[in-house]
Amino acid sequence: MARDRSPIVKQSRREGYALASKAHKIMAKKTGIPGEHADMRVRGGSLYLTQLREKQKVRRTYGLLEKQFAKLMKEATKAEGLAGENLLEFLERRADNAVYRAGFALTRRQARQLVSHGHFLLNGKRINIPSIRLKPGDVLEVRPKSQKSEYFKNLDNIVGAAALTPLGWMKTDVKKMKIEIIGLPKREEAEAGINEQLIVEYYSR
Repeated sequence: MARDRSPIVKQSRREGYALASKAHKIMAKKTGIPGEHADMRVRGGSLYLTQLREKQKVRRTYGLLEKQFAKLMKEATKAEGLAGENLLEFLERRADNAVYRAGFALTRRQARQLVSHGHFLLNGKRINIPSIRLKPGDVLEVRPKSQKSEYFKNLDNIVGAAALTPLGWMKTDVKKMKIEIIGLPKREEAEAGINEQLIVEYYSR
């Protein structure tokens, strides 16, 4: 499975946006984009550059490669409704994002790894594909064998450390290690600080 393995802090500095909680402290100390010749790069002025950076920020926030993101944007454009809002909804409904949003992982990268390693059942069947799109009525739960692992035995503390805002489209039962999808994500429930219209404009060129 293809993945972007570049350091999350370096990606965050490149986008000027903390893609993970651990990036906040480092970005407070190290300003500007990474690289030996970073000061020589032109960062402002171009609408195209603004659109590109917003696209890269969102793509990296949710952990998709370029081809995956472009394919999702194409699907979002064809779907009924606003393309930008469709895109964010599709991203939020990914299995790895649901695991992260439920607080079962501290980062999306960690959530993607948990799903990839087959620790979850979707409607009773084991899955290992993080990009599976969940729908209302779906039940995502930790498989019985995985519940015995040290990680999931400590799930109460992990969820507590995540301290995420409850979402209206999912119901989480930490005791049963279960996530139930009860609706569809609303625009305001997506990751904060996103201007999806810039992404739509980027792909409309």
